[in-house]
Amino acid sequence: MKLLTSNFLKCSVKACDNSNENFPLRYDANCQLQQDESIDCNPEFLINILERVDWNALVQVASDLGNKSLPPQKPELSPGDDLTDDDLAIIRDMHSLLIQTSIVEGQMSCRNCGHVYYIKNGIPNLLLPPHLA
Repeated sequence: MKLLTSNFLKCSVKACDNSNENFPLRYDANCQLQQDESIDCNPEFLINILERVDWNALVQVASDLGNKSLPPQKPELSPGDDLTDDDLAIIRDMHSLLIQTSIVEGQMSCRNCGHVYYIKNGIPNLLLPPHLA
């Protein structure tokens, strides 16, 4: 599961629908991460993705996984702008974090109800038992 995917997952338990604590999910610090450096960086694609990313959720998930180096504010990059060396460095870092980093094994849990979702072989299991569906 790409780290980017974590920005789109929330708790599926019906009781959590009205809670602000069902997103982002909490990630176990023991999650097994994997880097795939064979994926080429596409700056335009990444800039478009960053526009849609919930930055506060990304910072929280990265912190859960041990990366406390993200700035508190989302980088301001616009498509079509002439990119400086600093902008390109930010894009490469975001590419490495969002696209090249995958969670292979581990678990994530709801901050509201505590339900645990497992990640196995890079696939998150978001199915709920019948009593929670």
